[in-house]
Amino acid sequence: MNGVMGGFYKISEWIMRFTVVNLCWVFFNLPIVFFIVNMLLANQLEDLIILSIPIILLAPFLFFPATAAMFASVRDWVLEKESSSLIKSYWKYYKENYKKSLLGGLLLTMIWSILVIDFYYLKDINVILMFAFIVLGIVLFVYTINFFSVIVHYDIKLRAIFKNTFLLTIGSPILFFAVLISAGIILYISVNGPLFLIPFFSGSLIAFICFSAFYRLFLKLTHR
Repeated sequence: MNGVMGGFYKISEWIMRFTVVNLCWVFFNLPIVFFIVNMLLANQLEDLIILSIPIILLAPFLFFPATAAMFASVRDWVLEKESSSLIKSYWKYYKENYKKSLLGGLLLTMIWSILVIDFYYLKDINVILMFAFIVLGIVLFVYTINFFSVIVHYDIKLRAIFKNTFLLTIGSPILFFAVLISAGIILYISVNGPLFLIPFFSGSLIAFICFSAFYRLFLKLTHR
């Protein structure tokens, strides 16, 4: 199929890919989505704290395996691997990466929790300390995204995954800012723009762009 119709077909195919995988990701995170929606509707700080507890507890078991499966799915697109069913592929990657992403999620969730709590209680003490926490949060944000790219691309132990992710995050400024800017822009547009982007495109689009940036660096390093 060539010409204009071929172009429309290609575009519709990619839209379907992003939508199906993103909906799978949202579906596996439904309990977390429920608590986040309630947090957005909460008016008191006490309610926010209470609602954040189940999110922290559920994140390693739901968010990290679901996000790893999403990154594994978009990895197939970047590597131009054919898949008979997007949903079956997602479920397959969910099961394959569940244990490793769960264990990694436990540690990363704990680090995120400590950082957020320290920021909340210490940000008013000193301006320099506040900015230090913001910088740490940005680095941890990029590190977390890179963690998913590494965990789905390398068949290595969890300790090596954390080490490689750290080296990629700190050692490659181009990858760092590519991940930060692209993910930041998509999140900003999703939150402040049309809300339908969140359930249909946001997660899978971030995963695709960030893994693509990671894979370009991987090819550059392996072909030296």
